[in-house]
Amino acid sequence: MSGWCGPIGPRHKQSFKVWSRLSADGSLFRRLKPARTKRGDRSNAALKAPHYPCEPAHINYGNIPTIGTKALRDFTHGASSGFWVPSGKMSFRYTRFLLCATLTAFVASASQAQTTSPALKDNIPATKPSATSSAQTPEAQSKEAGHRKFVLDVVQSAVALPQPDPQDRLRVLSAAASLVSPIDNDMAKRFAKEGARIETELVSSGEKPAVSMIAAGQVDCAGALAFVQTIPPASVLDAEQSLVGAVTNCPETREPAARKVEAGMEQGVVAARAVLALMDENGMQSQWSQQMFVKLFGSLPADAVEYVNEAPNYAAMFVRAAPEMDKDAVKTAGLKFLLWMGKLPDSNQRKVAVNMTTDAMNAILGKEVYDELLRSDVMAQQVAASGDKDAVLAPPQEENVSVLQAMQKTDDQTSELEALPPSMRAREAAASGFASGTAGNRKMADHYFDIAFSSLDEVWSSRAKIKTSAPEVVQEVSEAAAQVNATDALQRTQRLQDPSAEAIGMLAVARVVEGSE
Repeated sequence: MSGWCGPIGPRHKQSFKVWSRLSADGSLFRRLKPARTKRGDRSNAALKAPHYPCEPAHINYGNIPTIGTKALRDFTHGASSGFWVPSGKMSFRYTRFLLCATLTAFVASASQAQTTSPALKDNIPATKPSATSSAQTPEAQSKEAGHRKFVLDVVQSAVALPQPDPQDRLRVLSAAASLVSPIDNDMAKRFAKEGARIETELVSSGEKPAVSMIAAGQVDCAGALAFVQTIPPASVLDAEQSLVGAVTNCPETREPAARKVEAGMEQGVVAARAVLALMDENGMQSQWSQQMFVKLFGSLPADAVEYVNEAPNYAAMFVRAAPEMDKDAVKTAGLKFLLWMGKLPDSNQRKVAVNMTTDAMNAILGKEVYDELLRSDVMAQQVAASGDKDAVLAPPQEENVSVLQAMQKTDDQTSELEALPPSMRAREAAASGFASGTAGNRKMADHYFDIAFSSLDEVWSSRAKIKTSAPEVVQEVSEAAAQVNATDALQRTQRLQDPSAEAIGMLAVARVVEGSE
């Protein structure tokens, strides 16, 4: 876990996508932006949403000024071509050709009108025209319509591709719904309906969904309620991210969700984040929340050793809720939690969790009551003494790519790239391609992107054997290429060998175009 993110809140112009900022040494810091939900839907959700641990995000090249960004701002896509992709490879290839040909024409037109980007001089974004004045001109309206048409065409093409793996299909549907919802809400609803069905089937079969359209606020409350009512109690942990989104956004799901998580606890399955979300929505000081607080920390997994990495997260939940609990509840839950941590092996995760828990108990109960409580249980007293104030959690092991370092390297990096494993080679080559492209060296950028996209096929074919997320690598590389040249990037994604990778790459390109102004 690398941070804290809340369930889905209101929909604004931005989509649910990550952003990165560059530090002085070029290292990447990652966060999550608010997620997309239906325009105007559940407007207060983000303001009151609790925050729960979230997964690491991927590199987003869209925050770095580029030549391609300005070019993409200024092209239009022309009149509607009636683009639609039925099933059938021949028809799809034909429509793909039309899409690329259209985009090529418009980028070429834009390039004649714009030869240099002032943003490149000092690596500072060019001044954007005022939204008010742009919206009043027919030209601006035509550009906006062109962007929407392009995104719609790409989304339909990507969704029409087959994704045999239901996890990949869910990824594609989620990304497609996010992109198309401002353009065609009915289409987004169709994608969400299919996605909710797949999500339910995955959870019911004992699989955790790779992404959750319910957590992302893309599924309506009727669909979220059906999900909560359908899943078995033994699967609440796999459904946790979906349940958090459902109970946060849809009040009608809270009562059945509460019954499901309580039934799960009875079977030894604890969805702690979902419980905390329900406590937040019911009010921390309600009788139900007080009871669930004690029950939660008395029902943590019996095989504690396998959950050692979760100990700091459980401790964070204790710290979050304990100040609003009765002192008797804090004493009971705190003792149960300390005894559970006593089953963990000696590690920084345990030490940090013990530190967090004992500090909170001491502050809430007062030193005298806290010390008396520990004296009442020798085992708990020993666990409390095992904390180490100097203990820290190691950062998660991730493949990190520095775009600034790639920009500073002017010599050919081909030999160095060939020595890297496929996923790292793809990311490093994409960073070098991005750096070369933004510097105006399109020939070298094409060379690096050839390496990057060739590596993507290797990454995808070996995805079952590697820890790196293959879909994330495809998305990052495709976004980097699209920032330099969207036409070329789209064509490259369409040449990927696996149709699921192809669809994910195409949607990443569309996301870059949608984000351009």
